[in-house]
Amino acid sequence: MESLESLKIDLKSLDTGALSTSCHLGDEFFEAAESDEIKSGDVMLSISARKSVSGLYEIDFHAEGTVKVPCDLCLDDMDQPICTDNRLLAKLGEEYSDEDDIVTVEKDDAVLDTAWFVYESIALDIPIKHVHAPGKCNPAMIKALEEHSAARSSEEENETAVDPRWSELEKLKSIIKD
Repeated sequence: MESLESLKIDLKSLDTGALSTSCHLGDEFFEAAESDEIKSGDVMLSISARKSVSGLYEIDFHAEGTVKVPCDLCLDDMDQPICTDNRLLAKLGEEYSDEDDIVTVEKDDAVLDTAWFVYESIALDIPIKHVHAPGKCNPAMIKALEEHSAARSSEEENETAVDPRWSELEKLKSIIKD
């Protein structure tokens, strides 16, 4: 995933103070993520970072705006509002690692690219089910869905009717019992 320069944080510079920045995440950011879930977006992102007394770096994200996601019913793109806050903890170490709840950044480089963490934070704020408001779905797709569901329900009704071969076998079963 490509990163914006404003999403890279030089952790060594936080030794002297805190960092506070904001940026706009547009279509380019979401296209770079190469995800089928989020097509594009218009999100304002605020990042604040500081070094704590314990030596950990605390990075707080606040993202607010809208992203385009496919509707679960008609598959047309729809605007999904998002508003999320998230915190990332980082520390300096020998090699990069994000296996624990704390991201370890190499001491020599000391630059943390937060692009993927920001994307994940936004993606996790999207509800599991996302559909257009009633009446806003693609009418052609809704009609096709209704036709297929009607055909499927008539097939299920036919399947619940007893096959005549089974009724003949039931007669044989009752004769054998007697």
